[in-house]
Amino acid sequence: MNKKKFYSGIATALLASSVALTGCSFSSGDEEASGSSEDAVTVDVFQFKVEFKEQFEELVAMYEEENPDVNINVKTVGGGNDYGASLKTSFSSGEEPDIFNIGGPTDVDEYEKYLADLSDTKAADAALDGTLTSVKRDGKILGLPFNQEGYGLLYNKKVFEEAGINPDEIKTFEELKKAVETLDSKKDELGIKAPFAFPAKEKWVIGNHMANAYLADEFNHDVMEAYNADTVEFTMGDQLKRFLDLQNNYSVQPTLSLDYSQQVEEYFSLGKVAMIQQGNWVYNTIASMDEEFAQNNVGLLPIPVEGYEGSIPVGVPNYWVVNKESGDEVVQASKEFLDWMYTSETGKKFVTEKFKFIPAYEGYEDLEIADPISKEIYEYVKEGNTMGWVFLGAPIAWTEGAFGVAVQEYIAGNITWEEVIQQSKEAWEEARQ
Repeated sequence: MNKKKFYSGIATALLASSVALTGCSFSSGDEEASGSSEDAVTVDVFQFKVEFKEQFEELVAMYEEENPDVNINVKTVGGGNDYGASLKTSFSSGEEPDIFNIGGPTDVDEYEKYLADLSDTKAADAALDGTLTSVKRDGKILGLPFNQEGYGLLYNKKVFEEAGINPDEIKTFEELKKAVETLDSKKDELGIKAPFAFPAKEKWVIGNHMANAYLADEFNHDVMEAYNADTVEFTMGDQLKRFLDLQNNYSVQPTLSLDYSQQVEEYFSLGKVAMIQQGNWVYNTIASMDEEFAQNNVGLLPIPVEGYEGSIPVGVPNYWVVNKESGDEVVQASKEFLDWMYTSETGKKFVTEKFKFIPAYEGYEDLEIADPISKEIYEYVKEGNTMGWVFLGAPIAWTEGAFGVAVQEYIAGNITWEEVIQQSKEAWEEARQ
């Protein structure tokens, strides 16, 4: 098949997640309603994306209605909780899911013995070039891309307009800093508490997305180059520091107590801050708070990186994988569900309209991207103004457990920035030995 090109590890068609883990066993509240029977195949799904939890469960109910011989149980874990740790707990407790999520190549290493070959699926065949690079091993395709995501600084258009700030004129760090200082000087008349809501409590915001923007160039925007790297040099470390300091110093305080939910729901969605560092995955959450605001008042600014002004990071955040130890019947049912979700007409429409996903698959050319944030990201992709998505190639737990923790210590005033770099570099090198 002739596939569309996936620019810089991303495609031409177009992190943060969920409710607390409330127990070890999977359960479904819709078994009777779905018409499942004792003879039905049961598929347990363990997924990380809280932003589409309700929509995903709605899609599952539709599939069960069409396929009464299949019962799908869904558990969602993420957001302020550690999906990776919860997944490990699920496996160690004997409650191994049949379908679950992994990130990049380091996760493949950790779970490879469980991963079924998905090469024979329709979804694998439809995946855009470049979207499967992270999950290929020995000629096998071990995962299917969730979607594509992009991120930067989401801003409140109305606040910017009232402050006299033209977002089109913000490309460099100096221009962003000037805008932030203007917002801060006018925050009372603008009705905001601060220019930013920076959730330093969330190590993934720091260690995954913020770090990625300033590490992508070092690894040539290639997740596999990061995966194979013995060290990290932080060649743009000074830029990373000043961007971190800007957000932290001009944020609602204390940032170390500020979490993702507060950032998106309490502050940004309610118009109490002008900007947040997030991506298109927050659209459903913002819309649930204020749909008019989500539709008409949210814009996207690129994170200012020298040499990449006007570009945003875009990539595949996670992959669906199937547990090959679940048994042939369950593995087949799992593959058929994933195929239906991404390649059936019903599934594709749901993926774009309800999930608000930027698809990572062919066959969506006639479907409109539903939300304005994703549409804006799609424009960046079409114009080639993108950066790589390399943080998934870092050593296991490095982004949050090493770099994220070190930055929190820096924010708390316990260590210097030089110590952040040194500790993070040493942790990377030790993990790769």
